[in-house]
Amino acid sequence: MDNRVNLTSSLLENAVEQLTMLPGIGKKSALRFAMHLLNQPIENVEKLGQSIIKLRREIKYCSNCNMISDSPLCSLCSDKKRDYSIICVVESIRDVISIEKTNEYRGLYHVLGGIISPMDGISPSDLKIDNLISRASKEPVKEILLALSASMEGETTSFYLYRKLKDFPVKISVIARGVGFGDELEFTDELTLGKSIINRQPFIPNT
Repeated sequence: MDNRVNLTSSLLENAVEQLTMLPGIGKKSALRFAMHLLNQPIENVEKLGQSIIKLRREIKYCSNCNMISDSPLCSLCSDKKRDYSIICVVESIRDVISIEKTNEYRGLYHVLGGIISPMDGISPSDLKIDNLISRASKEPVKEILLALSASMEGETTSFYLYRKLKDFPVKISVIARGVGFGDELEFTDELTLGKSIINRQPFIPNT
């Protein structure tokens, strides 16, 4: 089915096409956004465009935890008030943002950049696992909290990490199961996620 919107301006049509590249944005929503921008002062639209271009060109990834940053070391890793003895391992940057919103965790993070998923062609070598092992061996880490999604892929990744870390003198824990099986951290409410972190448990591998 052809879902194209017939427009009288090729400029507007191009803008709509570009906006539909955003996740969850269909042609109607894209047209609504484009028309909204047309009604804004040109200065506001230019600021929006420049901020997006600047974000894409200048954003960095923390050399320590892989979080997005304005500098080589992110503000979390450089914050002396954080608890450097614990590293929370997450799948994505969005998970860091979700956990930070709970105000229940004050340690450091490690963003894997995904989870092991053979069906999607994602193997351990595609993730930031070697960096995590290096941190566990060099930093004053006492606990590694595995805060991955409660899915088959998340469980597989947690078990893989456990096998890689079990010989290190660190406690390996997981968030409590307030987060249901199959749930993504990004879509878990802050209260439930916060309690899951507070009530974290030792990781027990299924053997």
